[in-house]
Amino acid sequence: MKLIIAEKPSQAQALAGPFSKVKKQKGFYEIPPQDPFPDGAYLTWCVGHLLELVPPKEYKPEWEKWKLDTLPMMPERFRYKVSPSKWDQFQIIKKLAFDPKVTGIIGATDAGREGELIYKSLLMNMNCKKPVMRLWISSLTKKAVLEGFRHLKSGQETLPVFFEAYSRACADWLVGLNTTRAYTLLMQKKGIRETFPTGRVMTPTVALVVKREAEIENFKPDPFFEVIGEFDVNGNQYSGKWQEKENSRLKTKEEAEVIAERTKDQRCAVADVRKDRKEYHPPMLYNLSALQAKANQIYKYSPEKTLNITSELYLKKIVSYPRSDSPYITEEEAKTLPGILQKLAQQENYNHLLPAPKRSLMGNPRFVNPAKVSDHYAIIPTENVASPEKLSRDERNIYDLIVRSVIAAHYDKAVMDTTTIVTKVNNHDEFVSKGKVIIQEGWRKVLFEKNTKKADNKDDEEHTVLPDVQSGETGTVEQVSIREGRTQAPKRYTLGSLVTLMKTAGKTIEDEELSKVLNQVQGLGTEATRSSIIKKIEELDYIRVQKNQVYATEKAKALITAIGEDSILTSAETTALWEQRLHEIGKGRADAKQFIDMTKRMTEKVIQDAIAASGSWKVEPLPVSKTAKAENEPLGTCPFCGKDIIHIAIKRNDFYGCSGYKEGCKFTISGRIAKKKLSPAQVKRLLEKGETTKLKGFKSKQGKPFAAALALNKETGKIEFKM
Repeated sequence: MKLIIAEKPSQAQALAGPFSKVKKQKGFYEIPPQDPFPDGAYLTWCVGHLLELVPPKEYKPEWEKWKLDTLPMMPERFRYKVSPSKWDQFQIIKKLAFDPKVTGIIGATDAGREGELIYKSLLMNMNCKKPVMRLWISSLTKKAVLEGFRHLKSGQETLPVFFEAYSRACADWLVGLNTTRAYTLLMQKKGIRETFPTGRVMTPTVALVVKREAEIENFKPDPFFEVIGEFDVNGNQYSGKWQEKENSRLKTKEEAEVIAERTKDQRCAVADVRKDRKEYHPPMLYNLSALQAKANQIYKYSPEKTLNITSELYLKKIVSYPRSDSPYITEEEAKTLPGILQKLAQQENYNHLLPAPKRSLMGNPRFVNPAKVSDHYAIIPTENVASPEKLSRDERNIYDLIVRSVIAAHYDKAVMDTTTIVTKVNNHDEFVSKGKVIIQEGWRKVLFEKNTKKADNKDDEEHTVLPDVQSGETGTVEQVSIREGRTQAPKRYTLGSLVTLMKTAGKTIEDEELSKVLNQVQGLGTEATRSSIIKKIEELDYIRVQKNQVYATEKAKALITAIGEDSILTSAETTALWEQRLHEIGKGRADAKQFIDMTKRMTEKVIQDAIAASGSWKVEPLPVSKTAKAENEPLGTCPFCGKDIIHIAIKRNDFYGCSGYKEGCKFTISGRIAKKKLSPAQVKRLLEKGETTKLKGFKSKQGKPFAAALALNKETGKIEFKM
């Protein structure tokens, strides 16, 4: 019989679903003999990463204490150990793996880098040498699961993916632990007693936000003036903006007044009329980054929230694998779409959009391109079409985005005419008028319906219809006015645009170019990790998020100032090249050992450069000093007395309390709830919004891990779990 190892209990439950007479045991399922397991199978599960890289002290005792003279720490060989909280499940899997009846192993964790690392490192740690096969599927529907088990890959075939994940974990250990200690210790010498966590992907991301913060802070707005003319040409009325050499902005009001004075009450003539027709293809299907960016734009969902929602839809078997980095599908998926659209046509939300003008995407390389499908195809609905009333509001919103992207792909292109009229006054002054007219709505009918248009979109702006005037016609200037404006600072990143920026390795790209570029670059992190990185830098107090806008903190500015913009550690381009090399390892085209050796050399250089440059660092004391006294920056207001809530750490007693405790207010929030330590950023959000985002790392009284949001009952002061 076979032992099937899933990634988590919910996934194991979904994998067991297609089989009959399955018995649930403690820590595993028993599948009796049936197709495709004539001898039956055991189906067990990990609890995420059962193993973790061992900490520095377990390599060398002298590495336990943070000292500059012990850096860099370079293990000759990286080792894994079982996470203490997951020991019981590890023992269950080990017992099953060495059961004499078990003749082979099937890895059934998520079909990707991390899933590969989870089960293969587990087998290596147990020294299990039994034959290994790999389940590699992008959907948990009954059909996909059974087909996947009937057409397993060999464990050898996916070994490069394991090496990629292993190399990534080792590189993150080397860079993160060494540089964190280096910059923390060097900052302490400057009198700043803070911990400064750094990382291979995290630090370049922080550097991007700090750079934008500096651009905004250093920006000086300049006033400008524009002259607007109102014209009447043979009864046709329209307006235009004065322009010279494609520039309509004047630096002084006096210049604008001179133009306004000489053009008012004058005759005018139509000097030129140009019409340009543009065709817009339907947007590409969603990969995770694109879905996170769109959900943030429309619904203000954080990237992590979008990933969590989409993962739930995946476990419910109604969408394909969420952590996809490809916007393409293969012919096999394209063949399933007509049947899926037929089922969607029976839903009230979509029956007015279906049947679509195009029955199939077969032969359309914009969407169907097997060569550009990496581990997984684009995120699409499965044949298990969901009834909206059975989904939560958040699930409906994400499901709707995914469904509409597929429907839109089956629509015709949108066609628009852009009209430009050049009107001359006094045979010298030119006024330019521009208007847009939709000739063919096409896919816009699907994506820009009233109920989905909840965010600004430059492709959906108001379209001005200009009159049908001809070149050479004359008329009069009815009115001339002056419009005053000021240049605007660069916009702050939103959580969604920050995900896109990480994907493009820090390059700001126009929307029309974006889809092309996103398929050619390896940015900062992966589809699976970007949302967790953003969450982590918020928890570490490197960024603040207010009304979906991302701000760099003083702590972040201090760190990036010390590291410098030219450092390898802050370079988005260098990190993107690392990601490219890791991607090549996963394809079997690069060597993992060479990559780890290169990372060791780079880490050593970063530390040497930091020590050499630290003497000239000019860092200011941070406004928040985490001491054992209640002197921290206020995190919010007390729901009972209105005074500030501050972080209090006295010896081992770590909590958040009201600064009015001397006056008798006893409101506090424990610094550790259900064995999870709360960060100041999480408490700040709890006080401001009444609840946190969904947090991982809680443990029940029985030691079972779980995830939940924390909610503050402002009437009782109690903290409650919100599952």
